[in-house]
Amino acid sequence: DVQLVESGGGSVQAGGSLRLSCAASGYNYGRYCMAWFRQAPGKEHEAIATIDGDGTANYADSVKGRFTISQDNAKNTVHLQMNSLKPEDTAVYYCAVQRLHPGVRWKVIGDYPHWGQGTQVTVS
Repeated sequence: DVQLVESGGGSVQAGGSLRLSCAASGYNYGRYCMAWFRQAPGKEHEAIATIDGDGTANYADSVKGRFTISQDNAKNTVHLQMNSLKPEDTAVYYCAVQRLHPGVRWKVIGDYPHWGQGTQVTVS
């Protein structure tokens, strides 16, 4: 079965940095689209960034220029480098994966069948 495990969350002062990691196992469905979502208190899930096997990345406007998604194919791991963190970045961060296909909807939570357990990020 597909398993995704996030790590790297924690507490940081505004302006600081964190790097999240998502380790994947059991994915054998061809080309992939790996995503980071977050859910802040009282808010809906927000798509933050995606990356596929070709290295194509997408970012939400709210994090563009501050966050960078990358992948370590040898370790089956995707990272999210978060710089210049703001209090509004406080949320539970999740990784998720779906098959890459024509017309993939990178922001739609329901299109992702596999999710990690989430990791808390708190910015104060």
